[in-house]
Amino acid sequence: MRSRTVTWSDPARFAAARDLSGLDFLRAIQTGELPRPPIAELLGIFPVEVERGRVVFELEAAEFHYNPLNIVHGGVTATLLDTVMGCAAQSLLDAGVAYTTTDLQVRYVRAATVASGMLRAEGKVLHAGRRFVTAEGRVTDGAGKLVAHGSCGCLTIMPTR
Repeated sequence: MRSRTVTWSDPARFAAARDLSGLDFLRAIQTGELPRPPIAELLGIFPVEVERGRVVFELEAAEFHYNPLNIVHGGVTATLLDTVMGCAAQSLLDAGVAYTTTDLQVRYVRAATVASGMLRAEGKVLHAGRRFVTAEGRVTDGAGKLVAHGSCGCLTIMPTR
């Protein structure tokens, strides 16, 4: 039997960051000024590049990501894609503006396993309107082979004052 202990910071800490733009918020997480969200702690997702309209996150494929077929569960890959595409959209938002994913399309190309090594996910904005953003994402394995790709839509949520 194996075990794993996960700890995370109180998500209420993010409320104090409402005055940051989306890009500054993501950079604060990348530098450690703000904690990673609980889902990132749980799965082991780390931001490695953050710029306007584009982000890169990494996740080391591990046994605790496995499904009964002894491969990384597709939901983990989908979560990684949702994260990078949503964060790419978030990187364009002004302070106080939030977003929510409206739809997510994922295409799996190959299975990931522990032997796949570091999974690298890149998200890029395709279109940014005032109320809706679309993005695309790609996950590659440690050898640079495509594991999955996808697209999403994000609805922007303006602050209520």
